[in-house]
Amino acid sequence: MSNKASGINAGKQLKKRRLKFQWADKNYVRRVLDLKRKADPLEGASQARAIVLEKIQLEAKQPNSAMRKCVRVQLIKNGKQVSAFLPGDGATKMVDEHDEVIVECIGGKMGRAKGDVPGVRWCVIKVNDQSLEALLSGKVEKARK
Repeated sequence: MSNKASGINAGKQLKKRRLKFQWADKNYVRRVLDLKRKADPLEGASQARAIVLEKIQLEAKQPNSAMRKCVRVQLIKNGKQVSAFLPGDGATKMVDEHDEVIVECIGGKMGRAKGDVPGVRWCVIKVNDQSLEALLSGKVEKARK
C-alpha cells in the first residue's frame, strides 16, 4: 500500500503533500525565494559598469599552469567588488587602474565560473566606452580620460 491518500475526497491531501515536497527541489526554492537575484552582484542585469581597482593574475586550475589575466573591479551601481577576466592576447595592456569598464557574465554553469579560472564569473567587454575586441585588433585607439 502507498502512503498517498486515495479515495473520494483525497484531492486536498494530495495537493498539500505536493506543496510540501516541492521544497526538496533546489530549483523551485531558488525561483520562489528569488535567490539568484539576491546573490547576484549585477542584481539581475546582463551587464554593468565598473571601475578598475587593480590588475591581478590568477593561477589556472589543474592540469593547466597558466597565469590568467584578470582585474578587480568595483561596480558603480552598488559598490560591490568582483573579479573580471580579460579575454584576448595583450588585453592587460589596454586596461589601466581607474578605467571605466563594462563587465558581463562569462556564461558558466548555473551562473558560476567557467573554464579553468577559479572564482571568476565576469569578463570585461568594454574599456572607456570602446570595445576591448576593437582595441586588441587595432581598429581603435584607447580613449584619453
